Parts: sequence; C-alpha cells; structure tokens
Amino acid sequence: MNLSIVGKQIELTEALKDYVQGAADSLKKYNLDIISVRCVISADEKNGKKGFSVEFAINLAHMNTVVIKQKDKDVYAAIDLANERLKKVLRRQHDKKTSLKTKEAPKIGEIEEMEYSEDEIVPMQLESYKPIEIDEALEELKESDKQFIIFHDKEDKVRVLYKRADSKFGLY
Repeated sequence: MNLSIVGKQIELTEALKDYVQGAADSLKKYNLDIISVRCVISADEKNGKKGFSVEFAINLAHMNTVVIKQKDKDVYAAIDLANERLKKVLRRQHDKKTSLKTKEAPKIGEIEEMEYSEDEIVPMQLESYKPIEIDEALEELKESDKQFIIFHDKEDKVRVLYKRADSKFGLY
C-alpha cells in the first residue's frame, strides 16, 4: 500500500504523520487490495474560526476510488472521524465481495447443462419444519414453479422431492 500525506497551509509534524499512518494501517484488515491512500490535511479559517479539513482518497484494485472528506476544529478528531467513515465504507465493500450470490432456480432443460458447469452452493431454508406426507409435497411441487422441495416426512426424515428433465419426479 502506497501512502502519501499532503499538508496545505499546515506543517506536517512527525506525530501527525504517524497518526495518519496508523489510521491507514487500520484499513488493511478488510483485505480489499488497497493500492494507495492519499491524505490531504488543510487548515481552514472562516469568519475568524480556525478548523481543519481532512480528505482521504483510497484507490482499490478492481473497484472505484473511495473519497472521504471531514472537517473539524481539531485535526486529530477530523482524522478519527474520516477514518471511521472509511472503515464503514470498506466494511460494506468487503461484505459485498464476500457475500454469497444467490441464483434463480434452474429451468427443467438447464439441469443437465448445470452438471458440467462450475459447482456453486446456494443456501436454502426450509419453509416448514412440520412433517408432511410425500403426496402432499408432490402436490405442492406440481402447483408451484419450484424445481424441488425439501421437507420432513412422517418418519422425521429430511426428504427432497424434485422435478426431472423427463417431466417425472425424483425423491431422495
């Protein structure tokens, strides 16, 4: 990770540089391939009030650049607030990157094609945990556009009833 710190109308002390370095290092935990971090610290004075503005620009591999601007009376407080906002954005990016992507259920003709495609696990939840007869599950599957139904039978076994490509039904 490449870090550059720029001061506009403010002298960058070693303590300030170390503080920004620590803030930038805390962003590594999100494993997002951070290419570079640019921090611009500037002193502002409006209407006789002194304040500081901090801007972080983070370049991420294969993603858009993240830019956060924060103003405060204290330069360290501005860095902290900007860093917290950066963490929130990077956490969201990390969650998007690592979350499972659910797909639509395959159509009947696509089942055989899927056997040769890349394996993917799609998590599902049972709609009902009460035991039902196989005939009831078959009627439910016929009435719906679902590809399969997972249910508990009367013997308390977890069963899967599915539509086959030849318009018949299979049972596990």
